[in-house]
Amino acid sequence: MSKHGSGKPGLPRALAASALAAALVLSGCTAGQNGRSGASGTAADNGSDRDENRVYLNTAAAEPAVITGSDAEAALAASQTLFQSSPVAVVAPEGDAAAIEAAAAEAGPAGVPLLLAGDGLEAELQRLGVRQVKTFGAPAGAAGSSAPSASAGPAGSAEPAGTGAASGTAGAAGAAEWGSVLGGVGILAPEQPLDDVAGAEEASPFSVLLDEDARKELPATMAVLQAAGVRTHVDAAADPRAAPETVDFLRAEPEHNVLAIGGDFGNTAQFAARTETALTAAELPGGGMLAFPTRRMVALYGHPSGPALGALGEQDVEAAIARAKKLAGEYKNLSDEPVIPAFEIIATVATGSAGEDGDYSSATDIDLLRTWVDAAGEAGVYVVLDLQPGRTDFLTQAKAYEELLKEPHVGLALDPEWRLQDGERHMEQIGSVTAAEINEVSDWLARLTRGNSLPQKVLILHQFQLRMISNREQLETGHDELAVVIHADGHGGPGQKMETWSALRQDLPDDVWMGWKNFYDEDTPMFSPEKTYGDVKPAPWFVSYQ
Repeated sequence: MSKHGSGKPGLPRALAASALAAALVLSGCTAGQNGRSGASGTAADNGSDRDENRVYLNTAAAEPAVITGSDAEAALAASQTLFQSSPVAVVAPEGDAAAIEAAAAEAGPAGVPLLLAGDGLEAELQRLGVRQVKTFGAPAGAAGSSAPSASAGPAGSAEPAGTGAASGTAGAAGAAEWGSVLGGVGILAPEQPLDDVAGAEEASPFSVLLDEDARKELPATMAVLQAAGVRTHVDAAADPRAAPETVDFLRAEPEHNVLAIGGDFGNTAQFAARTETALTAAELPGGGMLAFPTRRMVALYGHPSGPALGALGEQDVEAAIARAKKLAGEYKNLSDEPVIPAFEIIATVATGSAGEDGDYSSATDIDLLRTWVDAAGEAGVYVVLDLQPGRTDFLTQAKAYEELLKEPHVGLALDPEWRLQDGERHMEQIGSVTAAEINEVSDWLARLTRGNSLPQKVLILHQFQLRMISNREQLETGHDELAVVIHADGHGGPGQKMETWSALRQDLPDDVWMGWKNFYDEDTPMFSPEKTYGDVKPAPWFVSYQ
């Protein structure tokens, strides 16, 4: 079922110290506000038994955090997060690419922080206990500081730093100009060697995720990461749940603190929740914890009782699994994303009679559904439970299947066609539901998902007429735990189906994925996989067959 199964490795997730959090916020990084001490205080506060010539890294447990901002801000925040003390540091002016490149080439291999001129620089040097700074370029306001530094060495000029009188003079002049910026520390020119310092004794307990642009846009920050010796991984989706490779990276060191660098990762609270899911939840069929856009799904729709309610019941569960896989395989070469087989199983069936409870809906026994759900999970097949509630409400019926919805590969579908109001009966009108009732379900399902450390769940809303969901613009579609799908359910000829598709896509709420249904008997003719992904635009993310 899942590459990593459903095991939950032990993960002490202490929050970072409030002093560290405050410092990081000022520097473009957000972190937790409570918990045990991380990197607060100065080097002088950390005890007199320390080796003055050694670099010390922060090794305390800390909550996941996000670093954003300019390269100067991000490098400062990274230094605050990763380093406890360092007797030496490297400094360059912000915006001088040649000086920064040369400084990075020095700081990274030396294992010491690289900081850029700006707010917080002098305070960070004091916190680190820096006594010697090697400078590249000239600080803002100094003569010639707007141009690339002549002292940048190989990265900034054809002549290596320290060769020839001109280079030495420029380097000395640049170093002198840093005096008013850096305070009372020893200042070195680019050609002067740093004091020998001992590297950190312990490995850094941080795993760092980078957004797509970080390596290109944040060279000083990358040098700080290199100096600290942290593990790094580019997360193109900027969501640790999305890609199996990112999940594998994080789970390779599950006790590590997790840091994200780049504005695409969102706020810290959201990133922390996503990270915890990536570390603890079972993966979806196909890997990762996001339903879309890292996969598409093709499903058999129906009820296990037999063929009357759809294609799923035309065979037993093992044959249905084989059929769903074959069907998904027909789409494989038509999609850039993996196509995952799925079941959409009718859990509550609309009925012509009221039944003992008077709701015109018959609930399928959980034990029967469990047989199909478990077999599907073992085979890598996603499952959606479909509700046809009659006169009761969707939330009441959804809660009845909470046990199954706690499975990582099980989502939910709401079918408003079969939602009756008082006095109504099936087949006399098309049912409908309010956005408010759907929101009650999505709120509950999101909490269930979050509270049980589950991957993102698919929530399908069936629709073929706009009136089936009243006040659709009020749908809450922003739950991070859910992938909401508007599923075009109409049958008929190609023109009629495409009109329905176009109508449903008008004024579509944000954060909604589109789905499509092919009918074996009612469509004239039924769309082929090529037409389903080729003529229907954009190509639907969830396709079901009834």
